[in-house]
Amino acid sequence: MSDESETDAAAVRPGIEERLSRLIQLDTVSSTVVTDGPEAFEQLLAELYPLVHQHLKKERIGERGVVFHWDPTAEEPRSGVSKRSSADDGFETRPTGAPQPSVEPVVLMAHFDTVPAVAENWSRSPFSGLIEDGVVHGRGAVDDKGALVTVMDAVENLLAVGATPQRPVLISLGGDEETEGPSARAISEELHARGIRPWLVIDEGGAVIDAPLPGLRHQSAMVGVAEKGAVTVRLTATAPPSHAATPSRAPTATERLAKAITRLRRNPFPKRLNATARAMFASFEGVATGAGKALVTVAPRLGPVSARLLASLGGEPAAMVQTTLAVTLLDAGTAHNVIPNTATAVLNLRLAVGDTVEQVIATLKRTIKDPAVAIELIEGYPASPESRTDTPQWQAITDAVAEAYPEAVVAPYVMLQASDARHFHRFTTEATYRFAPLAMSAAERAAIHGNDEQVTVDALVRGERFYRQLLLHLPT
Repeated sequence: MSDESETDAAAVRPGIEERLSRLIQLDTVSSTVVTDGPEAFEQLLAELYPLVHQHLKKERIGERGVVFHWDPTAEEPRSGVSKRSSADDGFETRPTGAPQPSVEPVVLMAHFDTVPAVAENWSRSPFSGLIEDGVVHGRGAVDDKGALVTVMDAVENLLAVGATPQRPVLISLGGDEETEGPSARAISEELHARGIRPWLVIDEGGAVIDAPLPGLRHQSAMVGVAEKGAVTVRLTATAPPSHAATPSRAPTATERLAKAITRLRRNPFPKRLNATARAMFASFEGVATGAGKALVTVAPRLGPVSARLLASLGGEPAAMVQTTLAVTLLDAGTAHNVIPNTATAVLNLRLAVGDTVEQVIATLKRTIKDPAVAIELIEGYPASPESRTDTPQWQAITDAVAEAYPEAVVAPYVMLQASDARHFHRFTTEATYRFAPLAMSAAERAAIHGNDEQVTVDALVRGERFYRQLLLHLPT
């Protein structure tokens, strides 16, 4: 392949921050009726990335899914797009001569939908896409339009100099990741039905951070090799209703529910270091100093003790070693002077690797110990498999990180949130990774799904370099 552009800054089109700003200005909140839908996004994408649309085959799959096919060895035309023939099945019809990669392709994923933003809580308008002092502000700046432009810019830049990858590349863009990702599911299932098994999948997830563990400060590219599962349950406590003026001595429905939640707050789920956590600690052995060195050296040797210590810290350290539980909704009563006969709570649990949905439900029942509190499973799925870190795919990611962030240590971890990658992980278990090649401070990470989301222009430039290097050096 041609690699003439890999270190030539002149080959890189400037203005990645302006392109992200334009995308942020589109209201693509997936959980509400939006002003700018998928069609507006596709129109803007065609304007921003003309070479991608000229040279790659575009296909719509699912309600909000767009796939670009880049196979330099394919003989079929790359122009045009498949069209929906009916609105019944949620799939686009397969175009005549649908692209069939010659070898296992690389799938680069991103999503263009966002969560809502309450403007009065932001210091700047959340959909302004303001560029100020080397920073792009707005909803989606990180999650996930920032990562999306790094992928699209990398491909556009390679096309501009005639550079081509050694493997086919599929760019999978979803417009409903924040609402369970049905389009990504449709894309993964359709590709699977065509017999396409990706060689490598990369979606959002980890990032380049400067404090990966307590007591350890070193630039680190955290690559998710798996993601936790999720369970949503409804607890319903029942008891006889009565007038608030004459309360009974027997526990009320609200008291039963409160007692159940209090018992669960102690978190009865097992605490353990999984294989990925041990590998993560090992990744930092050569750079850790002081307290951080003690942590990465001792933690894997004292697995159960270390897991309990991390659990006691709460937050991300605790989530790393156990299934977590959060009460997200409460409901009881219809009047201020009536003791209700039912009280409900919705719990959101994130399942650690190794815990099953059935085990979690059994643990809830065993911990609550109250037959008057019913447990209803609303939805649930286990953690994904753990992808390997001893493969050419992992090495390709490591090499690309070295080009974009030379000082960074590459470390595996289990992603705590959900991503569209889980839909692909069902079919590509050994090489599905979650990594957005963007440097983020702790404050910038905290702003994801929060207020004042932002990303630096430098992070965007480095993210584009990561994907460009990855595509230039794919092994066959």
